[in-house]
Amino acid sequence: MFTYQPPADLLKDRIILVTGAGDGIGRAAAHAYAAHGATVILLGRTLEKLEKVYDELEAAGAAQPAIVPLNLETAAEHDYIELSNQLHDTFGHLDGLLHNAGVLGVRTPLENYDPVIWDQVMKVNVNAPFLMTQTLLPLLQKSEDASIIFTSSGVGRKGRAHWGAYSVSKFATEGMSQILADELENLTSVRVNCINPGATRTSMRAYAYPAEDPQTNPTPEEIMPLYLYLMGPQSKDVNGQSMDAQGNGSA
Repeated sequence: MFTYQPPADLLKDRIILVTGAGDGIGRAAAHAYAAHGATVILLGRTLEKLEKVYDELEAAGAAQPAIVPLNLETAAEHDYIELSNQLHDTFGHLDGLLHNAGVLGVRTPLENYDPVIWDQVMKVNVNAPFLMTQTLLPLLQKSEDASIIFTSSGVGRKGRAHWGAYSVSKFATEGMSQILADELENLTSVRVNCINPGATRTSMRAYAYPAEDPQTNPTPEEIMPLYLYLMGPQSKDVNGQSMDAQGNGSA
């Protein structure tokens, strides 16, 4: 497991947006960021889930979060522009963006893959992060130390049979992260990296591996050290990397 002991005030006064914040890794990241001082913007498709996380953060004494309901499968460019305008009016800038939301699609050979599901996966896993990053970059560039984190996967580094659109979308994510990191390096204060969470006890993992005992995998909370490290100022010089949340690295 990636080992890192963050200071309690690691993210004090920072504004961080987390996509897919309603459950799983997104919910855990929202809690972790808020617990270390950040104001967290909770973005997701299901309002009820976001409201539950909102209440949890308030009960924990965190800075008052914000909720942004948005369906990434159907969102268009104007929705992201509206999001950017709302965040500008409310916060003035962003210090962090965690692209956590994603869909698995189906596990089947490419020759049988449903084009409708393929399109859905690409919209959520690739197009949405692209459009959101593009429209939010001006807000991130107003920060003295901003971090963008994309979510990768082991099948985004080496293709594997039957992983179809999900695997392809994660290859695209790795490439997008590398391109953006190279374009922004030495020009802005924004750094860009990828995290591969690895096998984690989430509903997506359970769907992908129905015969697997979920208790053999770490919880989302247990993989948060790398999420905190890459979002905090101690990773300021880390850019263009793809790292494993369950690797053996330390910082």
